[in-house]
Amino acid sequence: MPVADTSQLISGVAERYASSLFDLALEAGSVEAVGADLTRVQALIDGSDDLKRLIVSPVFSADDQFKAISAIAAKAGISGLVGNFLKVVARNRRLFTLPGMIKAFRLIAARHRGEISADVTSAHALTAAQETELKAALKSVTGKDVTVNVTVDPSILGGLIVKVGSRQIDTSLRTKLSTLKLALKEVG
Repeated sequence: MPVADTSQLISGVAERYASSLFDLALEAGSVEAVGADLTRVQALIDGSDDLKRLIVSPVFSADDQFKAISAIAAKAGISGLVGNFLKVVARNRRLFTLPGMIKAFRLIAARHRGEISADVTSAHALTAAQETELKAALKSVTGKDVTVNVTVDPSILGGLIVKVGSRQIDTSLRTKLSTLKLALKEVG
């Protein structure tokens, strides 16, 4: 199966699960609480190579994944809708799409609140002041409140890559250096 097809499959699965979770959260009046729990789950994934391996590796059985994710959720105090959601996802062998589900849930929740979402890649973690300034700049461009999802990627060296919908603004140092290198090759 080509890579594009695989990512499309993951995206479709992630959307369906996230949409179902959002509907349940909306019904229960707990969209914010579910969003906060999912943010904690994402932080756990980002902070543990073992957890990343558990969710992406096909080596672990559904039962192993179910037991492990149940124990992790219990230890982290994640129960209720998100706790049950994690168990269902593990039982259905869909943990590999969990980061995509979290991202999709955030997008659906933001859309519901009338916000748009921006994916920001930065070489370093943003301070609260920088994040506030970025949100204000994006609001002035888009005319809407913007939820910012920041990913740290030291390989971009400096600057930011901001993606809002289908628009992408790349001010990363890596891209600028690549452009300069290309320009020098054309001159030489």
